[in-house]
Amino acid sequence: MMDFVLRLLFSLLLLISLFSGRGSAGGVYNHHHHHLRHRFRPTKLFVFGDSYADTGNILFPISPALQFPYGITFPGKPIGRFSDGRVLTDFAARHVGLKSPIPYSVRSRVGLRRFKETGVNFAFGGTGVFDTEYPLPNMTTQIDFFQQLRHGDSIFTNTDVQSSVALVSASGNDYSFYFAMNSSRQGLKPFIMSVVNQIIVNLKRIGGLGVKKIAVTGLGPLGCLPVFTAPSSYKKCNETINSLVQFHNFLLKEAVKKLNQETKHSSKVFIVDVYGAFMSIIEGRKRYNNGEFKTPLKPCCFGVKSGFDCGSVDGEGKKMFVLCKDRKAAFFWDSVHPTQQGWAAAFSAFKSFRNHF
Repeated sequence: MMDFVLRLLFSLLLLISLFSGRGSAGGVYNHHHHHLRHRFRPTKLFVFGDSYADTGNILFPISPALQFPYGITFPGKPIGRFSDGRVLTDFAARHVGLKSPIPYSVRSRVGLRRFKETGVNFAFGGTGVFDTEYPLPNMTTQIDFFQQLRHGDSIFTNTDVQSSVALVSASGNDYSFYFAMNSSRQGLKPFIMSVVNQIIVNLKRIGGLGVKKIAVTGLGPLGCLPVFTAPSSYKKCNETINSLVQFHNFLLKEAVKKLNQETKHSSKVFIVDVYGAFMSIIEGRKRYNNGEFKTPLKPCCFGVKSGFDCGSVDGEGKKMFVLCKDRKAAFFWDSVHPTQQGWAAAFSAFKSFRNHF
């Protein structure tokens, strides 16, 4: 294992040295340019991705996000958010002055016209850039849905889309699926490259459909998720996993920089630094509302024993999970998702997102 980490770090250093010679003029120009124009106020938000952004697309009752105690803080009952309350999409929408966009899955209930008001949330929990173990629409398919609304159903005009922003959440389901399939360590680096390349393809497609501003999430510190900190009694992060995350984030940063320098790519893409925000909270550098999360790696809601998770019940319907007393004092809600308070704290640290609007 250690040998693998050292090799990975060596490759990373090699890549950094290869890339560091490339010009940064584009970055400087964009930064300067940023101060010259007025703040952009989007009228629509289009969301693609996974459970960090899903606000209710998964309608089958077996989804944990449709079980008590999910949604207990907001809206007071489980409606498909993977948290006790609001998630990334809700904070992003509020920040740009919009209502949270309606989940795509409820289109037959609300009618396509309703989408014109705020945009659409296409994110499905458990999905990835590629297919994962869940038979749900991956990101390519989510963009197909957008394309259909845009060109097939002509719900959104050019003006609608040009005054919109897209939020793209890729939080790591491709990697958990990779490891679940017991794939080789040797194949991991090329796989990370293929995930990042596909994210870029997706960003180009969203831009090609007319969206002028696109926010894409970097990976958070996956090694700090409670699912990986449980073995240390929620005391320390798994650094091996975090080094893979840093490799992904490094490649994404370079690829987005290159994309923004391409003249034919007219939309502006910026990265939301989930890693930096989560780490500042976990390490206690970021205080929130004068408080802090006392045990940031420990989830608020967890199964009573192995095989059970937050929201689990046994055959008799008896609950098989424990719920913390103070949800506002917990950063993580379950084994992988932040609480509403956790997202609020993280969002207040997302400088790139906050600076653009």
